[in-house]
Amino acid sequence: MSRTLVKDTVSNVGQEVTLMGWVNARRSHGKIAFIDLRDRTGTVQTVDISGKITVNNEDVVKIVGIVKARPEKMINPKISTGQVEIEIKNLEIISKAAELPFPIDTDGYEINEEVRMKYRYLDIRRPRMSRNLRVRSKAVSFIRNFLLEQDFAEVETPVLTKTTPEGARDFIVPSRLQKGKFYALPQSPQQYKQLLMVAGIERYFQIARCFRDEDPRKDRAYGEFTQLDLEMSFVTQDDILTLTEELFTKLVAEIFPEKKISKLPWPRISHKEAAEKYGSDKPDLRNDKGNPDEMAFAWIIDFPLFTPQTKEDYYYGSGSAKFAPSHHMFTSPHPDDVKLLDTNPGKVRGLQHDMILNGYEVGGGSIRIHQGHIQKKIFELIGFTDKQKKQFDHFLTAFTYGVPPHGGIAPGIDRFLFTALGEPSIRELMAFPTSSSGQTAVMAAPSDVTAEQLKELGIKIIK
Repeated sequence: MSRTLVKDTVSNVGQEVTLMGWVNARRSHGKIAFIDLRDRTGTVQTVDISGKITVNNEDVVKIVGIVKARPEKMINPKISTGQVEIEIKNLEIISKAAELPFPIDTDGYEINEEVRMKYRYLDIRRPRMSRNLRVRSKAVSFIRNFLLEQDFAEVETPVLTKTTPEGARDFIVPSRLQKGKFYALPQSPQQYKQLLMVAGIERYFQIARCFRDEDPRKDRAYGEFTQLDLEMSFVTQDDILTLTEELFTKLVAEIFPEKKISKLPWPRISHKEAAEKYGSDKPDLRNDKGNPDEMAFAWIIDFPLFTPQTKEDYYYGSGSAKFAPSHHMFTSPHPDDVKLLDTNPGKVRGLQHDMILNGYEVGGGSIRIHQGHIQKKIFELIGFTDKQKKQFDHFLTAFTYGVPPHGGIAPGIDRFLFTALGEPSIRELMAFPTSSSGQTAVMAAPSDVTAEQLKELGIKIIK
């Protein structure tokens, strides 16, 4: 007999079904016992009329039984299968479960995060976490289908790439075949997506994994995260904002129908106005900040192209430069301000745009530089040494073969959903995130490697 899902039991009254799943709970009532069975579609009550079946919570079982309609007074309106129950004919324990290290019938916020990460496969069983991952799946599917209908091509770019000074610390990977040299994990597909524009793809997107060795915050994970990476040729900044706004407005309507967007179209606020009016470049524009179903989107535009360079900007220049990129070094200066690059760079505006939701920056992008001489000028202003400039030889060479004007945006998938769902940490939207202390869930990486592995790579650890 084929398996019946819990959600389908309501349409099988009077029939014999085979269910498989986890024991959610067992309750004994005199001579009979009730066993709640859970699978991915929900929970249903099963009845042991002998009262002798012994099971533990979270045992994996197979139940063969008859679906029966509950008496009207016994209907449970709190669950979707509350109008039926299953009279057990046979129960087989497929796999026994040990006592759990923590309860999974709560939201889990009260449990130490390190413990939750150690047993993440159990933590995901709780309804909130399962819901989060399924919402994430639906959101990514919606994004993908929307962009494919808009004639975008989904293209994967390499994970093993080259270390370049792009704004954060790289994760580096040693090469076995070229000892003493290293790959870097991509902070974003920035250079690759621009090269795809040079290649004539014109409309590209990717659900991209990004890797940055930077300190965690509640809206930023340590190590790796996922973003929607999107790039278009022959577009203006307005084209990018309009398309992105349509995508996320429709996404909210589809995935979060209970939520209301505060203002349509989204407000467009200059960086100067945001600073003067709200004291922040990511203002929370909700009318009622206590209302979890209000979503206040906004665009922040007209950023300065540069900020004063500080000692923390170790990844830029020689340390003697006065400027660091406000966004990144590939952002195009406003066409009206290009002449100021030679006379007053601090006054140059960039064609950058930040996507704001409820006080968080959930995405950012820009119109990119498509002229080699402008890109070289930016490298000089941020103080790149000759060695640093050489790291971009491949990029500048590509720019000698005809480059379309182009631009894009990269909304964070984890960050958008974290904000939309009102979770306390971005890690609540990741299946197996890295903890705030830098350990990966369950696997407890980073870990030691053998002396043989180090020898093969030509690496020696110095303590």
